[in-house]
Amino acid sequence: MSVERSGLCEARWFKSSRSGAGKECVEVAFLPAGRVGVRDSKNPQGPALVFGAREWRSFTAGIENGVFER
Repeated sequence: MSVERSGLCEARWFKSSRSGAGKECVEVAFLPAGRVGVRDSKNPQGPALVFGAREWRSFTAGIENGVFER
């Protein structure tokens, strides 16, 4: 899928309000058709991952349920 068709060109990126002043953050953008973009805040011109709505819901549910805690 091209960058234009993915919605990344017009994406409005944001960081979590829980992000500290550190530089190790990811940015998220909600894209057309329920997709979600994720990129490294230190390299905003670099690559971005794009997830489908179902994938994103599964990921965020895992976070809420502690699946990724060490």
